[in-house]
Amino acid sequence: MIEEQSPKQTTLGWLKESATFKLIFIGILVLLLLIPSSLVQNLITERSGRQDEVIKEVSDNWSASQVIKGPVLVIPYKKQVKFTDTVTKEVIENLYILPESLHINADLSTQILHRGIFDVAVYNTHVKVRGTFGVINTNNMGIAMSQLLLNTARFELGVGDLKGLKTNPILKTNNQTLNIEPSFGGESLFSDGLQSKVDLSTANSTQIPFEYDLDLKGSEELSFLQLGKSTDVQVHGNWSSPNFEGSHLPDERKVGSNGFSASWHLLNYNRQLPQQWVGKPSNQNNKLESNPFGVKLRLPVDQYQKTMRTSKYAIFIILLTFISLFLTEVIRKQPIHMFNYILIGAAMVIYYTLLLSFSEQVGYNMAYLIASVSTIALISVFISSLLKNRKAAILFAFILSVFYAFIFVIIQLEDLALMVGSIALFIIIAVLMYFSRKINWDKN
Repeated sequence: MIEEQSPKQTTLGWLKESATFKLIFIGILVLLLLIPSSLVQNLITERSGRQDEVIKEVSDNWSASQVIKGPVLVIPYKKQVKFTDTVTKEVIENLYILPESLHINADLSTQILHRGIFDVAVYNTHVKVRGTFGVINTNNMGIAMSQLLLNTARFELGVGDLKGLKTNPILKTNNQTLNIEPSFGGESLFSDGLQSKVDLSTANSTQIPFEYDLDLKGSEELSFLQLGKSTDVQVHGNWSSPNFEGSHLPDERKVGSNGFSASWHLLNYNRQLPQQWVGKPSNQNNKLESNPFGVKLRLPVDQYQKTMRTSKYAIFIILLTFISLFLTEVIRKQPIHMFNYILIGAAMVIYYTLLLSFSEQVGYNMAYLIASVSTIALISVFISSLLKNRKAAILFAFILSVFYAFIFVIIQLEDLALMVGSIALFIIIAVLMYFSRKINWDKN
């Protein structure tokens, strides 16, 4: 007599043998693994934030990024202001004049400071500032020369962080040698401003030359302001991986293993400031310090950025690994328990914590090699023990190696990353179509 199978036994048997059900389980597992993957990304963000905190701490102790500001010639003048029909008072306002020509030359000597496992790029620089102010002409400003208080004029300049000044700067103009002092209060044109008082009572009919040197230390970035009617900047340094940033890129640049050089030549046509103006400092303050340009000392490897980019491919790697494992068990007709899929998925998530922790110690490339070899070896040995077949495990190790090598290439590429990734995905889909042709989706 033939025993009839109960509906419960039939259902359990179908669930055990159904390829469709196994794929549904794999899909759900992949979605669940997105949770720990997102936690790993949060960990990477946290470590990257800690790096930023360390950079800020070191910069505060050493000196922040430096910006070379100025100079601006400030000349007070007397003005009669009518308050009522019978009351007129004399007030003092300022005439602000920008340089006719401005030449800046900076030499950077850079070094890396270490704080724990983090690196910070800092520098010492000697900056030479030269230039001239044009002949003082106030006809188009509605100001008579007799109103100018030339004996109380001053030069206004500034830097990014006064703490970085290593020596007391001296300004030379018209055979005068002037001390430069910090400027405070609402009259200062610049944040972290400096000023030098000058008597121009004998120089009102000629050009006014100026020159001064700044010995500075700073961190990460050195920038400049375009304040001259013509502005020329030359920068030289021993840093091999600079980034040129800001409102203007250099006209000429050379970057090599021993350092870099760059030069800018800028005219006032794209400057947001008039050559001279009157009023209060706040009238042009925002424009004065807007649109700096210069060089940033980029660290050669930012392991956190690369690790974050790698972690974003986690879902891709996990999904392809599970599909490859599924096809292996279908082709070999050796079922793999669902719990084993969970263990393999966990190992592939732990991969990214390995990558993060080792990249902080030995750099991204070596960390990628260590984490990839470790994970591939672990999963391959595990599969070998499950399938009792060394050749299948070696084949699976090769497949995983191709996946991780592909991701590494994608991370290194920039402009071609999208095209290479799209072509690779197309090939993978074609391979999956080929192997899935003869699968019985009801039974293995």
